[in-house]
Parts: sequence; C-alpha cells; structure tokens
Amino acid sequence: MDALLQRAELLIQQKRFSDAEQVLKQLLLQDPNAVEALSLMTEVKFQQDELDEADRLIDTAIFQRPDIGHLFFMKSRIAIHRNAYDKAESLIQHAIALEPQTAHYYAIWAMVKLNRKKYQEALDLADQALELDAASLLALNTRSTALLKLNKKQESADTIEGALREDPNNAYTHANYGCGLLEKGDAKKALEHFREALKIEPNMSFAQGGMIEALKARYAIYRLFLKYAFWLGNLTKRYQWGVIIGFYLLTQFLKQAAKTNATLELFLTPLVYLLGIIAFSTWLITPLSNLFLRLNPFGKHLLDKNEIRSSNFVAISLVAFIVSLAMVLFTDYTFFEPISLFALTMVIPFSAMFAEAKFKNLFLYYTIALFCIGCLAVAQLIKSDDEINNMAGIYFIGFIGFQFAVNYFRIQRSNY
Repeated sequence: MDALLQRAELLIQQKRFSDAEQVLKQLLLQDPNAVEALSLMTEVKFQQDELDEADRLIDTAIFQRPDIGHLFFMKSRIAIHRNAYDKAESLIQHAIALEPQTAHYYAIWAMVKLNRKKYQEALDLADQALELDAASLLALNTRSTALLKLNKKQESADTIEGALREDPNNAYTHANYGCGLLEKGDAKKALEHFREALKIEPNMSFAQGGMIEALKARYAIYRLFLKYAFWLGNLTKRYQWGVIIGFYLLTQFLKQAAKTNATLELFLTPLVYLLGIIAFSTWLITPLSNLFLRLNPFGKHLLDKNEIRSSNFVAISLVAFIVSLAMVLFTDYTFFEPISLFALTMVIPFSAMFAEAKFKNLFLYYTIALFCIGCLAVAQLIKSDDEINNMAGIYFIGFIGFQFAVNYFRIQRSNY
C-alpha cells in the first residue's frame, strides 16, 4: 500500500492526474476509509476542477481523522476556489489550531486576506509564515503584493526578488513579479517576467492574462486606463461604488448647473462632454485594445474566442456609428440620427457581453435583448418621426441598467 501511495504522489507531482486517479482507486477499493488515499484523491479531483467530488472525499477523510490539520487546509483550498472566503478562513484557522507550526497554512490565510483587500492583515500573516519558514514562496509572493498595495514599493521589490532567489524557475513568482511591475507602470520589464513564466508553465492563465495586459500597455492611452483600473481595483466595495455613483452624480450636477446658469454654461458644457468621453472610454478601451492586440503575432494567440467576438462586435458598431454620423452630417437623411445614436450606445453592451455574472451568459442575453429593443425603437422613430417612443424609453432604461449590472457583478467578484 505504501508503494502505491508513493506512486500516486509522484504522479500528482508530475501532473499526471488521470494516472494518479487509477492508482488511488485501487487503494480505495482495498480500504474506502484510508485517510491518506482520500486526501490524495481529493487533490486529484481538485486539480481536475471536480470540486463537489473533492468536497465529498475530504469530508469522508475528516470524519475519520478530525485531528489532522492538513485535511482542513485542503477543504479550505476548495472553499477559496469557490470564492467562499468566510468559510475558507474558518477552515484554515481550524487547521492552524491543530497544527500551529505549519507555515503554509499562514501563507494561505495571508493570500485569502490579500484577495479580500485586507492588505495589512495579509502582510502580518505572511510575516508569521516566514517566521516559521523563511523560504516559503507563497508567503514571499503574498508579502510582496501586500506591500505593493500598501504603497511600500521598495520593500515589495526586495521581497519578490528574494522569492526569485529562492527559486528562479518558479512560474507563479515570475507572473506575480510581472503583475507588480505592471501596476507600477513598468510594462516592458513586466513582459519579460510574464514570458519567463510562460516558458516554465505555458498554460498558466495568470501569466497569460498578465501578458495580454502588458502587451496592451505599450499604448499610452491603455497605460492610463490600467492605472485607473488598478487604483479602482485596490479599493474596497464601498469606495468602488462611491467612485462610480459619485462620477455619475457629478456629471448630472454639472449638466444641471450648465442649464440654469448661462455664465457657467460656456465652461461647464465642455467639461460635461469630457467626463462623458472619459466614462465611455472605460468601456471602449478593452475591446479596442484587443483589436490592436490581434495585429501582434504573439498577442493574437493569447485572446480567447469571447474577447475576439466582443472586439468584433464593438468594431462593427463603431463603423456603423461613423457611417451613419457621416450620413447625418453630409446628407439630408435625418433618419440616420437615431441609427447613429443606437450604434454608438450599443458599443457598451457589446464590450461587456461576455462579462462574468452569477448566471451563465446573463449579459450575452441582456445584450441580445437590448439590441432587439433598440432596433424596434429605431424603426418606430423613423416611421413616426417622433423624438421619443415607448421602445426608446425601454431601451434607455435597459442601457443604464446594463452598466450598473455589469459594475455590480464586477465589484462583487473583486470583493468577497
């Protein structure tokens, strides 16, 4: 039995999970309650993203041996993968209570705190892990990121460089270093580390995502957007909503002030338009930069099919807007006015049609519904020559609702 367990462990280290599963099945046929075999099978199922089965297996192991901290640690990893951070923290604390000298437990807990934007707590826990194991790569990486978020940039750089000295061939450390450099605005050096990470682990999604952002950050406008995205992303949920709602209310206040005060109108109207352009560009810049990225011989292979589809629809919508606007400006065909407005506003739904939500494909269906309603509204406007109609009103409400819904799920996803 020991020989089979060792073989299963080796296969897991080699990431041959299907082969490891076959070995572990043999062991569990002999003894369905063998804790070590259950623990290893949990790891196999976890790596294969079979979380329900992983949960069932680890619960069986915990029932047999509730005194082993490692089992609670494994269950906490499943909770982390599901973004159930309250549960994950409770489980990892229980693991620490059982085995208080295990550095990796503190490092995992630090990572959870980091994901919850509790940066000082993450730093304190990472330091606790490093007191127990000065070479803990997860603790060093987490410490570096926490320091960066706390604006201690030099300490952050020293820590991540220490992690690279410990293991210069660790893909996660290279990708994490690249992410930190990207946040500090050094896209060129970030690219080097993302490339190195992908050499070591070609399918690492963290490094692939970072590479995409670093390639797009070669453009000055995208670098500005990235600074804004990092700044907003580092805020907690309350402050993120404060920025979004505050921006909207400020725009409405300035518009009203411009209407009621002729003296201020000359100055406020351009400012309102500028704020509108800034707000619109935050939706537009990602799909447009993806279009440019597709011209890059390496970058085009990093985009997934949904990113490509979204950028295509945005491009079509913008072309439709430009053509219809030209028709408005240079011909007498006034019916192109609602078409141009419709084409321009659809850029926002098309840019976020594949955004993640609680319900699968929610924003794809929302975008399709908005497009259909918008087409009906435009047809009614052309036919009746009215300034507004019922379908146009529904479209406008749906358009505003779409933006708030996307922001809601984005903020929820980044604040667990």
